[in-house]
Amino acid sequence: MVFSRAHDRFAAACVALCVLLSLVFGVAPEADRLTWSLENFPVWIGVGAWVWTRKRFQLSRLCLALFTLHALILMIGGYATYAKAAPGEWLREWFALERNPYDRIGHLAQGFVPAIFVRELLTRVAHVPATRWRPVLVVCACLAFSAFYEFIEWWAALLTGEAANDFLGTQGDPWDTQWDMFLCLVGAIASLATLARAHDRSMALVATPPAAAGIQTGATRSNSTP
Repeated sequence: MVFSRAHDRFAAACVALCVLLSLVFGVAPEADRLTWSLENFPVWIGVGAWVWTRKRFQLSRLCLALFTLHALILMIGGYATYAKAAPGEWLREWFALERNPYDRIGHLAQGFVPAIFVRELLTRVAHVPATRWRPVLVVCACLAFSAFYEFIEWWAALLTGEAANDFLGTQGDPWDTQWDMFLCLVGAIASLATLARAHDRSMALVATPPAAAGIQTGATRSNSTP
């Protein structure tokens, strides 16, 4: 893979936006500091992973944009807790819902966004061929991550006791864990169904930088001209 400075600048802009928003939402969160930290921790891991790998592996722009969107969803949930997040309260009022649905949105994104990331790793790193098994592997990986995240919530509750109630965000729903994993499944399938072709084009631009792609296209046209 040829290192693309244009892609690096785009990635740096996405990461800078995430860091800035994390600082803004973290100045005076409505949630307690523990809940805010737990909800933002995945964002910080993502930023650290990008810093560690930026010179060795460049993600596609679609993947980076989705990660930025997912980070925003997590930060909003961490700011006020998922049970009190403003977008969920608006939906609750508009549709006369019994509970704040923002956590449902978060777990839908937990499948929708990682599906593209896993697909990119399988395609560009593991070189898994584009057969029917690749989307199956993507969905299975997303479900495995969702189940592991439920373990993290369980362990957090055991370690911190009642302090983890806002982090769990069940809102009294005994089927909350099952809903979380189901929505992750729906999000992963929806992502593959709607973004697969766009993702292929976005990955192609990473493998072949835009400038080089333009040169190759021009050369092809020249060769095809009689």
